[in-house]
Amino acid sequence: MLNQAQLITYADRLAGDLQGLRALLTGPLEGAFGGVHLLPFFDPIDGADAGFDPVDHRAVDHRVGTWDDVQAIAATHPVMADLIVNHVSARSPQFQDFLAEGAASEHAELFLTLDRVFPDGVNETLLGKLYRPRPGLPLTAVQLGDRTKRVMWTTFTSEQIDIDVRSAAGTAYLDSILDRFGENGIEVVRLDAVGYAIKTPGTSSFMTEETFDFIDDLTARARARGIEVLVEIHSYWKRQLAIAERVDFVYDFALPPLMLHALYAGTASRLRRWCEVRPHNAVTVLDTHDGIGVIDVGPDTAEVATNPGLLDAEEIDHLVEGIHEHSHGTSRLATGAAASNVDLYQVNCTYLDALGGDEGAYLLARAVQVFLPGIPQVYYVGLLAGHNDVDLLHATGVGRDINRHYYSEAEVAGDLERHVVQQLLALLRFRNHHPAFEGTWTLEPAGEDDAVLAMRWSGNGEVAALTVDLRRRTIEVAFTLDGREQRVVDVADLPDPRTQS
Repeated sequence: MLNQAQLITYADRLAGDLQGLRALLTGPLEGAFGGVHLLPFFDPIDGADAGFDPVDHRAVDHRVGTWDDVQAIAATHPVMADLIVNHVSARSPQFQDFLAEGAASEHAELFLTLDRVFPDGVNETLLGKLYRPRPGLPLTAVQLGDRTKRVMWTTFTSEQIDIDVRSAAGTAYLDSILDRFGENGIEVVRLDAVGYAIKTPGTSSFMTEETFDFIDDLTARARARGIEVLVEIHSYWKRQLAIAERVDFVYDFALPPLMLHALYAGTASRLRRWCEVRPHNAVTVLDTHDGIGVIDVGPDTAEVATNPGLLDAEEIDHLVEGIHEHSHGTSRLATGAAASNVDLYQVNCTYLDALGGDEGAYLLARAVQVFLPGIPQVYYVGLLAGHNDVDLLHATGVGRDINRHYYSEAEVAGDLERHVVQQLLALLRFRNHHPAFEGTWTLEPAGEDDAVLAMRWSGNGEVAALTVDLRRRTIEVAFTLDGREQRVVDVADLPDPRTQS
């Protein structure tokens, strides 16, 4: 993975299709991104979970393009794709064959049934231990063509049938997707929902030791094909540190809520503590296709007393209410029951609206993001400093759609001219191409003013230093370039290092 910023985007919601996206990346966005995370572009892109329930995980939805189009993007911008580990669509040909043929189906072994996990039966106590991302039990009863009834594992919805990932059929299925990715130039896979993939009786069946072992095995299989691995898990922060030691990259999901807390409270103390311990092999985000995570800064739900969170309960309450207040209540419409979440572990809102539309605060948060060690990713709505799409939320009833706007060509062209977007693009180009970011990162010691956070990169004979004041919401970037010392307070004035001589 290149040490440059990456764009996170759907194939259809920013530029219409894959060819349009390539034109955008090589045109107005040239130099701003060194890679792209293509959210599910598989067939179909518009299933029950916005592409995360593929009917055919190895095919590109013809409405957005072909594998040739993916390869064309990969030729200039390394591509990350999702390996949807836990489940397939109920409309997949494999599951439809299982429904029709029952135990005689050649795909019967692929799907996880209740009795495979609990061969001796199950009771309320065992079911009550399961960690749930959605309301209700993770089970769906189906009647097969041979007139037998089976209870299927359906962790997310009844339209998403869990795979028995440890069966020979499950292994072959996932390997076939990795093979297709490798053939078409995919350099990184994001292991989607992998934390739920292993079901172990008597446990939460979420991120258990058996899950870690499975991640190790799947990571090795990807690496054998020349593909790097990013693990997607919203979980207790110490668990993220443990995962980081076993894979190529992990998400820094704690950063978005901690950055908001720092700006709301005007203090860097909690954010600074995280900067001191966070893994450096991280993909940093402020926004994604999902909501702003709360669980990532909370305590270990299994051991609350002994494993506190990065924020305490009162701070988390203030954070969540702060998002709702700053978004004028629109995020509340999209969170909790509206998003089919069993608890308030994500708040659905654009990052700009979580800051009350304050573009200065937004750019400050982005500056901290890109100066932290790791690979910064910018979600397409965040790239264009987008607001909550309440109309789309009302149209679909899906909470996360508030941050999944469909942009027209005219909207993109207009937003690219906005000063805040130009500022962000300048910041990204500076981050991608300034030689100091290939060197050593230092967090400056805390001073008397706890609102100030400062950090520095030193490498290749150059320096790039960031100082932010969370109370005044100011930014200062001091740097050298070709031996000349410079200082800017408006990131729009940051030079593109490629043009300096």
